[in-house]
Amino acid sequence: MKTGKEAPIIDYDAYRDTIGTVDEDGHRKWVYPRKPKGRMHTYRAIVAVILLIGLFVGPFLRINGEPMFLFNLLERKFIILGLTFWPQDFHLFALALITFMVFIILFTVAFGRVWCGWACPQTIFMEMVFRKIEYLIEGDAPKQRKLSRQAWDAEKISKRSLKYTLFALISFLIGNLVMAYVVGTEELSKIITEGPAENMGNFTFVLIFSGIFFFVFAYLREQACIAICPYGRLQGVLLDKDSIVVAYDNVRGEPRDLFRKNEDRQEANKGDCINCSLCVQVCPTGIDIRNGTQLECVNCTACIDACDDVMDKVGFKRGLIRFASMNNIALGKKFKYTPKMIAYTVVLIGLMAFLSFSLSTRSDVEATILRAKGTFYTMPNDSTVSNLYNLQIVNKTQKDFPLTIKVMNLENGVVKMVGKELQVTARDITKRPFFVELPPGSLDGMKTKIVLGVFSGDKKLDEVKTTFLGPM
Repeated sequence: MKTGKEAPIIDYDAYRDTIGTVDEDGHRKWVYPRKPKGRMHTYRAIVAVILLIGLFVGPFLRINGEPMFLFNLLERKFIILGLTFWPQDFHLFALALITFMVFIILFTVAFGRVWCGWACPQTIFMEMVFRKIEYLIEGDAPKQRKLSRQAWDAEKISKRSLKYTLFALISFLIGNLVMAYVVGTEELSKIITEGPAENMGNFTFVLIFSGIFFFVFAYLREQACIAICPYGRLQGVLLDKDSIVVAYDNVRGEPRDLFRKNEDRQEANKGDCINCSLCVQVCPTGIDIRNGTQLECVNCTACIDACDDVMDKVGFKRGLIRFASMNNIALGKKFKYTPKMIAYTVVLIGLMAFLSFSLSTRSDVEATILRAKGTFYTMPNDSTVSNLYNLQIVNKTQKDFPLTIKVMNLENGVVKMVGKELQVTARDITKRPFFVELPPGSLDGMKTKIVLGVFSGDKKLDEVKTTFLGPM
């Protein structure tokens, strides 16, 4: 008769009921990931450097004298790749946003959350900037845990003060970068030169954004990806068994057991996973990748590097954790383009074609002509009926040029501008009242449909239909 304690019952699905960064009492568990290293981390670092350089030089790059990117919400003016967009182009912006979302969906369906791990600004700044500073000042994960438990002595105060000072300075730099994308580098330079007192509103804007960035990267951290960003929740809808994700090969790795030198693990019915838990220790979101795909996973590949390093040391083949699909692991199937991916691709190509057509046919000038409110017709003399209109011209080009308004559908129509000759300013909105005069004989009763053409020289830039009031 056997005696002793019975083997504990392990619930391998228990991880689905909790979040790796929250304990049983609902309190946050601070994540101290080990410093990542390896070929995948090197590739990510190269991509991060390229993207950070592009992000910081973006406001200073010019195309035909225009910023490459400008998102001026206050003036409702946007510049993308040198093209100026106004509120009148909102349909193009919405179409571009839909196209981008479909692209993200297609990319996620095929390759999982690669965007999060490799290109998302939150991940890049957190893992490649702020976390690197933390490792440099406080050391690797064990030292960070020790420092956290340590009393507030001189060492802890000095290290934390230095770290948070650098965090604050970088956050302030990012806040100014955001301002450069909103108002442009010239305006930002003016704000800096004149000082905060002369630009209190803009300075407050920078401080608010700097405070948000500091809070996110100093305290919120991985919670932004786990609890706030909706993209992680989309995985449950978008991912399927053919999606490529960072995955643990449970067929090869199970059952797990510690490594013993010169042991034949196949004969001992043991998998290649030696249960070292380094894949868990390097994870920046605190999950165990061996439990399968989880919403917290951002595909950062730190677990791949950690596992490959262990496999090299024990003499096993790399790839126990790798980019793979569930069908690739369970059935040995290679990646294939599924009908769902084909459908998304067709929709994406259609949207891109329509967006390209819309951009290529977009007019350089957009005119809005409305009859002046509260006015009726006037008759300067017996042979003329006059109506007052308000003109608003949006010049989307980088040039100033004169404009003329002509009545297109009636030969005897005369347009008289109020004030000097109509001149529109580059990348600006010009407003001007004007009169349209018609002989009574050309009118169709009280309301006559007229077509007004907007010309620059002999070139017609836009055409507007409106009504003309006259006597019965």
